[in-house]
Amino acid sequence: MFINFRIELKTMGFKHFDVFVIGTGTAGKRVAYACIDAGLKVAIADNREYGGTCANRGCDPKKVLTGFTEILDRTKKMEGKGITRGPEFSWEDLMAFKNTFVDAVPAATEKKLKKLGIEMYHQSPKFLDENTLSVEGKTVTADKIVIATGHKPMELRIPGRNHALYSDDFLNLEKLPESMIFIGAGYIGMEFAHVAARLGVKVTMLEMADRILTNFDEDMSKYLQQVSEEELGIDFIFNAKVNEIEKLRKNFRVTATQNGKEVSVKAGMVFNTAGRVPSIDELDLEKGNVEFSRKGIVVNEYLQSPSNKNVYACGDVSASEGLPLTPLSSQEARIVAANLLNKDKPKKAHFPPQPTVVFTLPKLASVGLLEAEAREKGYDFKVKHKLATDWFNAKHINEKVYAYKTLIDNKTGQVLGAHLVGPESSELINMFVMVMCGNLNCEDVKKMIFAYPSWGNDIKGML
Repeated sequence: MFINFRIELKTMGFKHFDVFVIGTGTAGKRVAYACIDAGLKVAIADNREYGGTCANRGCDPKKVLTGFTEILDRTKKMEGKGITRGPEFSWEDLMAFKNTFVDAVPAATEKKLKKLGIEMYHQSPKFLDENTLSVEGKTVTADKIVIATGHKPMELRIPGRNHALYSDDFLNLEKLPESMIFIGAGYIGMEFAHVAARLGVKVTMLEMADRILTNFDEDMSKYLQQVSEEELGIDFIFNAKVNEIEKLRKNFRVTATQNGKEVSVKAGMVFNTAGRVPSIDELDLEKGNVEFSRKGIVVNEYLQSPSNKNVYACGDVSASEGLPLTPLSSQEARIVAANLLNKDKPKKAHFPPQPTVVFTLPKLASVGLLEAEAREKGYDFKVKHKLATDWFNAKHINEKVYAYKTLIDNKTGQVLGAHLVGPESSELINMFVMVMCGNLNCEDVKKMIFAYPSWGNDIKGML
């Protein structure tokens, strides 16, 4: 039935492509580039500005803001130790600098795609059947369809949810308000809360769980929470189920239930940072016979839909073992591209240790297993845990929080997991990745000669 329908569509003059990619972020672009280089006829579509979340409204612009607050933080810690006065700052100038990184991304992306001969569509396609899409009022067919639509903010299903802003809005604020409320203390909420608080905004965070960053090591998260409260004055309201957002004359009021009692807080702005979900609701996946779950597009070991073998998914939207991180999107895109171009020898997706970082100050980083996970898996392991503020690297910049927790297999001497909080955790965690990927014994690493004084040298004390 589907074959006959596709033949009929082709004879009616509908455009046909070898590969149709949905999504122009890191994963989608990589697949499209590989397929066009191989001589295939390729189309790509996006319902937002071309270039994806990371470059336009995620990792890159966010890091510009957090990088600026690093300067303020470092300066404040050195007051009285050589610094006599902290710097002034301009939010407007900072945002203008941030825009130099993002403003050109959509046009530059489209220019490159056009130059390569990739046909572009500016709408989210909808499946009509397993190989047929409707996009921009046109019907197109494709031998293979790749879904790389990423994630989007999870909607709050409460009255007044339209009053809540998102991380996109934070990145485009013309000026900072006096106060903000963040609903959700995950990594997105914590990162933006730290930026705001370090720039003088009074911040309150509402979280359903009993602590921040529930996917990270609890001890490391506690250190970060302590800094957030004591140094930045952030107020946390835990075990809070948000019920409503109200617009008042000047501010907004958020009402929540905490331990059976109603609590409320007011602020000039409210941000929904409760989490992100797969961006799939506009695709009509059922019509394409594409199986999906709450985690995203269900895929097999080849990142292929088991229910529709003509569909692949990669990046944040795939329900694979990969974390929703830009480096994993690139990794999965390479697998999908390889399997589209070499069908006789398909490649299986492989997921090595995946580091993840919360770009607060101090930064929190993690790779490998948490303690509870290691116990569940039956490992015989030891835990090395220390607040290392007496080490030189922390002392010479007057850093009050620098800690680690390392899980080491007693049988093999190899690292099962590493969890860090400190100024350079985002770099130091990569050292642990190399140790784990190389299956290195901790004693062998300790015998290596690293430059001193360097943050990388500290890894030997953590093993």
